[in-house]
Amino acid sequence: MSDNREPVGILLIDKESGWTSFDVCAKLRSILKTKKIGHAGTLDPIATGLMTVLVGGATKAADILPLSDKRYLAAFKLGVVTDTLDITGSIIKEEYCEIDEENLLSAMENFKGEIMQLPPMYSAVHVDGQRLYELARKGIEVEREARKVEILHLELVSFDEESCEGQLDVICSKGTYIRSLVADIGDALGCGAVLTALRRTEACGFSVNDAAKIEEIKDDIFNKIIPVDKAFESCKAINITSAQMTRYKNGDDLMAERLKLNGTNPKDGEIFRVYCDEFIGLGKFSDGSLRPWKRLT
Repeated sequence: MSDNREPVGILLIDKESGWTSFDVCAKLRSILKTKKIGHAGTLDPIATGLMTVLVGGATKAADILPLSDKRYLAAFKLGVVTDTLDITGSIIKEEYCEIDEENLLSAMENFKGEIMQLPPMYSAVHVDGQRLYELARKGIEVEREARKVEILHLELVSFDEESCEGQLDVICSKGTYIRSLVADIGDALGCGAVLTALRRTEACGFSVNDAAKIEEIKDDIFNKIIPVDKAFESCKAINITSAQMTRYKNGDDLMAERLKLNGTNPKDGEIFRVYCDEFIGLGKFSDGSLRPWKRLT
């Protein structure tokens, strides 16, 4: 992609500790000379790892990515409780605890699968038009509604019984707070727990192994942009003609019998990647027709 074209696609950024997700997007806006920058999941300043950054028309895909699960390596310490649920906060309680690995593993079993999770006060969740962290900074705590999240994988990677420090490998659904997960496990053990470090290793079907720090790629960043359709490879592809593309871009439906479906029998509601030489966007089948759904280029 040349620098004089409007950039469109996905950037895989390995965020450094201390940066906010807003910092990352602001830096990329400056480098790419575009205001159209978004991301598919916030990382707290304490966290490092994969940020799936969306550029140009790809920002429209933020809420529709088919693979929204995320994976983390989470370091924790038992016996400590803070107001932010991570090590950056003010300590509310700190005590010596004697928890062995067997007890820890037993407690973790209750946090696998679908669970109800209360969003932390230091979070970007909106309550009555205000973000929770804005209220928390004023010393105000409000009632929050627990949300259903799913912990698809929860493994104890390491644990030192003497220091009560360890590391978890977590695969979870979108909207899960790892800080809350660690704190809830600590509460279940009766000693409390705090997140001490966090690294996102996978998100939206991508791996941190394929990501790079901004400073490492800023001089070659246009060549690091991944085509947005890469994030939708789990959806089937369909090719349309130039004439059909004109109708499609005007918002008209395309009848299934006039499309080259190669033996595919689309179901109502099924999402397809739509191409005419190049990727156009996403279409959704309904009542025997392919309907324009999301233009992502």
